[in-house]
Parts: sequence; C-alpha cells; structure tokens
Amino acid sequence: MRALALALCFLGTLPAAAQVSPPVRIGLSAPLSGPDAGFGQGLRAGAEQAVADLNRAGGRRFSLTAADDGGDPKQAAAVAARFAADGIGAVVGPFESAAVAKAAPVYERAGTVLVAPGVTYGPLTGRGLWNLFRLGPSDPQQARAAADYLARVYAGKPIAILNDRTTFGRGLADAVATRLHDLNQHEAAFEGIERGSRDLSALVKRLAAAKVAAVYFGGTGADAATLVRAMREAHLTAPLVASDGILAPAFAASGPAGEGTVMTLPPDPPRLPDLKIGKAALRTPEADSAAAGAYAAVQLLAQALDRGQAADAKGKVNGRKLADALRTGKYKTVLGDLSFDGRGDPAGGMVLLRVWRRTPDGRLDYAGQEPPS
Repeated sequence: MRALALALCFLGTLPAAAQVSPPVRIGLSAPLSGPDAGFGQGLRAGAEQAVADLNRAGGRRFSLTAADDGGDPKQAAAVAARFAADGIGAVVGPFESAAVAKAAPVYERAGTVLVAPGVTYGPLTGRGLWNLFRLGPSDPQQARAAADYLARVYAGKPIAILNDRTTFGRGLADAVATRLHDLNQHEAAFEGIERGSRDLSALVKRLAAAKVAAVYFGGTGADAATLVRAMREAHLTAPLVASDGILAPAFAASGPAGEGTVMTLPPDPPRLPDLKIGKAALRTPEADSAAAGAYAAVQLLAQALDRGQAADAKGKVNGRKLADALRTGKYKTVLGDLSFDGRGDPAGGMVLLRVWRRTPDGRLDYAGQEPPS
C-alpha cells in the first residue's frame, strides 16, 4: 500500500511534458449511409488517415469521432447537438449544403468550428457565421467563371440562360446573368424547366428562333442530357455550358449530343495512395473524390490549433481562437496552399474549364480537355 502511494506521488510530480495530454477531439459529420454514402465513406477514411498520420508524426495528439448524418439536414443538426454536448470543438463536414445550413447555427451557438470539404452553395458563407469554412470554390465562383467564358467567346452574340428551378440551379443562372450584365452583355432568354421534363421541344423551338449562340444551364446531369439531346434533335448546334452539377452517369451517357459541352469545376483532388476504406470493394470513385478534402480539413484544423494556440492542455478547443487562426495566413495541405477570406471562402478558389469530348473508345469524357478560348 505504501509503495502504491509513493508511486502516485511520483507521478504527480512529473513535469507536464512527461505526462500524456488528452488528445484534441475532432468530429466528423458525414453521410455514412443513404444515397451519398460513397462520399461519406471517403470522408471518414481521409479524416482517419490524416489523424493517424498526425499522431505518427508526434506532437499534439488527435482523435476522431465519426457520426452518420445520412446527408439529412435534421440528422446533421442532431449530430451537431451531440458533438456540442460532448465538448467537441472542431468538426469536419457535413458534406451536403442543406445539411451544413441546418447544422452550422447549432455549431455556432456551441462555439464549434466546422470545415466543410464539399459544400458549394454560395449563401452559406454569406450569413455572417464566424465558425464556417469551406474548401472548394462556391457555386457563384463557378458561375462567374462560366459568365467570363461566355462573354469572351460569344461577345455580342445571343446567349440563353436556363435553370432547373431548384435553389441550386436558379442560383447558378442568376449569378451568370448578373456577371454578364456587369460585362455589358445581356441574355437573349432566361427560362426555367421542371426537373425530369422529357419534352423540351417548345423551349428548344424558342431558343432556335432567338438564334442563340450558346446556352448556359444551371442544373444537374440528367436534365442537362435531356436538354442537349433535344437541342441536337432540333439541329440547334449552340454549345451547352454548365457547372460540375452535371457530373453524373446520365450526362456521360448523352453520347454525341453531349460532345462540346463546356463545364466549370474545381481542380481534381489528389488520390490518396494509402487510403484504407474497410473492405477494398468500398473504394469507389465517390470515396476517392471526397477523401482528400477530409484529409486537408484535418490538416487545416491541426495547423490552426497550433498557430492560434486554440487548445488547452486538456484538449479543449477555443473556437474563436481557432477561427481567427484559420483566417490568418496560408496552410499547407494535400490540396495545396489554402487560405480564407473573411467569409470563410477559400481565397482565390480556382475554377477550371473543361469540354466534354468523345474518346477513341466512344466514351464521353472531359478529363484534360480544355475548351477553345
């Protein structure tokens, strides 16, 4: 008994550096089930790998707590409340814009910082939330790049702007129109179509009558494929321009009709070579596309925690200090050097232009294909 007491006394006199500090807990809110589960599994694998690599390097230790939000806004808000109750002050995710919109205010009230790798909806970072940061270019940034391209290549020619009447599609279309107006170019037509519409012949007839030289579409892949097929069937050769919202098997299957479509998109994320996603069969293109973003988010949080001295000896995170540090200077990540503006958007978010063309084996692909300038 006396030996145990002496041992406890000795441990109590060890210097802080010799004692093991609790790890900083990072939360992950991701769609680990549901239609976006492929992306969610990639987010978890990327975040887990980043935490393991940081701990292997020594220094401050980290742990990851993953929760399934199913891509659902209400579920994401419930995850946020649970993380707040558990004292988790830094979070990666959610993945979907609607989930972030619902969860971010919960995190803000709790003093929690979240880095969202995949969200693109522009207004999210315009709400004055001090705690929200995104990694990729927003929809308005993609719309601006599309409008600049249209104004440069089709200056003085009729341009049509269409959308699928969703918040996403209409937001893109409005942003393209606004930018074109700033560049002293006005659209010849601005119309919406219902999602899932199969007969667009009347719309295409109006576009042909207006002799449009190019068509911008704010929407997703299936509707873009229907639109471009209807245009080609009516012998309307104007190229389609869209965001990476059209990235879907349905558009890739549009065949010759889709050839020549110009698309805006962020740079391809790097493929993490040592990524471990449970079973090998779960390593999908969706998982690969999301993993690097989660890895970079963990890197950002770790570096900012150190730069801002935003975690105490017990691993408790000071959200305000962490957010201030994220807005200060550049950080090195697997996605390249990242910095943020006052809204939480990546400074100088790069947007690429790519054109869909048929490959020698007959597929439709955009990889490495730049449009005419």
